[in-house]
This record gives sequence, C-alpha cells and structure tokens, in this order.
Amino acid sequence: MAHEIILHHYWTSPFSEKVRLVFGIKGLSWRSVEIPNMMPKPDLLPLTGGYRKTPVMQIGADIYCDTQLIIREIERRHPTPRIIRDPGLSFAIGFWSDMRFFQATIPLIFGEVGPAIPEAFKKDREQMFPERPFDHVAMKAAIPIFKDQWRAHADLLSAQLKDGRKFLHGAEPSIDDVHGVLNVWFLKNFYAPTADALLKEFPLVTAWFERLKGIGHGKYEPMSAEDALAIARRATSEALPLADPHDPNGRKPGDRVKVAADDYGRDQVAGELVFSNAQEIAIKRGDPVAGEVVVHFPRAGFNVFPG
Repeated sequence: MAHEIILHHYWTSPFSEKVRLVFGIKGLSWRSVEIPNMMPKPDLLPLTGGYRKTPVMQIGADIYCDTQLIIREIERRHPTPRIIRDPGLSFAIGFWSDMRFFQATIPLIFGEVGPAIPEAFKKDREQMFPERPFDHVAMKAAIPIFKDQWRAHADLLSAQLKDGRKFLHGAEPSIDDVHGVLNVWFLKNFYAPTADALLKEFPLVTAWFERLKGIGHGKYEPMSAEDALAIARRATSEALPLADPHDPNGRKPGDRVKVAADDYGRDQVAGELVFSNAQEIAIKRGDPVAGEVVVHFPRAGFNVFPG
C-alpha cells in the first residue's frame, strides 16, 4: 500500500520551507500537519520517540528526521525532476547554509525582534541550546558583525548568478538552490528591513529568490495529528533489516542504540537498529499511541550511542 507524504511542520519554520520548496519543484501532493513551534509537542513525540526539531516527514510507519535525510528520501521516491545532481558536494553546501550562514542570520532577526518574542519561546530555545542563553540584547549588539558575515555569504550566491543564469546551476532549480535560499527566505520573512538593505547590493540574489518563491509548495491538504498517528498505527514500516559490512563500530540489526543530534535539540531517541549505512540509520521503536514505527536519521550531524 502506497502511503501519502505527511509533513509535520509549522509555516514559519525555515527548515520546513526547504522541504516545502522541494515539494513545489517536484510538483508533489502532500498532507500538512501543523505542529507547535515549541514544546510541548504531544502529537509529534509519539512518532519520533523524543526528537523535537522541525520538520519531520512521515510515510506510513516510517518517520524521517532532519531536512538532509528528508530531501534525500523524497528524491529517492520521486526522482523526477531530478534535483540532486551532485549528491556529495550538494549536502556539504547544505551544512554551510544550515550552520554558518544560518548562524549569521539568527542574530539579525532576534537582535531586532527579541523584545517582542514570548518568554516561553525564549525558554524553549534555551533548552534546545543549553550552552547558549537567549540574549537578544547581546545579539543586537553583535548585529554589525553579523551584517558583515551575512553580506559575505550572500555575495557567494551572487557570484554564482553573475552570468545571468536563472538558478544556481542553470535553467532549472536544484537542491543547491533549496539550500542556498534558506537564509534569504528566513531574513526576508522575519525582518525585511535588514534583508532589503543587505540585498540592495545583490539584485541578482533578490531576483533569484523571487523566482524560487514563485515555484510554490506543490499541492497540499491539511491533516489532523490524530489522523497521522492513526496512519502510523495501522501501517507497517518499509524498512528491512540490513547489516552494514563497513560499520566502523561493528553495529548490527537488533542492537539497542540511541540517536541524538550533535548540535542542538540533543534529545536521545532509543530503539532497535534496523539498518545503517554511511548516511542513514533507522531504528525501530514502539509507542502506545503511534504503534511500532521506524525512525530514520542522517548520520552526518547525529551521534549514535549504545542503548
């Protein structure tokens, strides 16, 4: 039985926008389950086993965490039009956008709008970043530094577009456009005055952003969290046990493990190893609400512990 793609997200999530744009480029139909932008997330955690970051993609009883793996899985299941042309370097570009460029964007937004942010949201983000207090005063003081950084990153995008191409690799959008536009979308949507001032130097980037924005998000329909959980309970995972002959730590299907992000939101998810390889690990776990599910994580950016 073929299951629908279900995206658990909220509309202001910049990382969810990456996945939504992939849906648009591929012209896919999907179901939208809106989740809170902070804890508690009572209808998501039964699916993920504790992973709290956004977005999460569900296909039946298979739960995919983190945009790098979600996008790779979408491409595997829906290879036309092809967007991942350089499967190695493209995901390295994703780390640049998700980390270095993103770290320059956050202070430009929260340094300006921080006083208006609810205290509950600030406390939630401090739990996700335990070594880093949500200090909008310090972020505001650092805005000049991060404007310099943001400008440097934007210039990299502009340099790629300087020959008049429509997208970063030519006439059609690719995964690199999805990665690259993340921080432009984030800054323009949350603090347009700074975005517009910085992008005045880069009209090619602004035009490229508008072209990507015009692609849309494919065709989607809302779904309730209760219905998504019911689908998981009734479904059976497609993941099959498979040993990794090159696992440097000798893990094998059936081993108990815990998986956690290595940057922030480090909640550990425990389960039984189904399969793993250099780029993905899948663990089986049971939940009284969601039933038996298999949760999939990428390897880069995630740690695996005996569990």
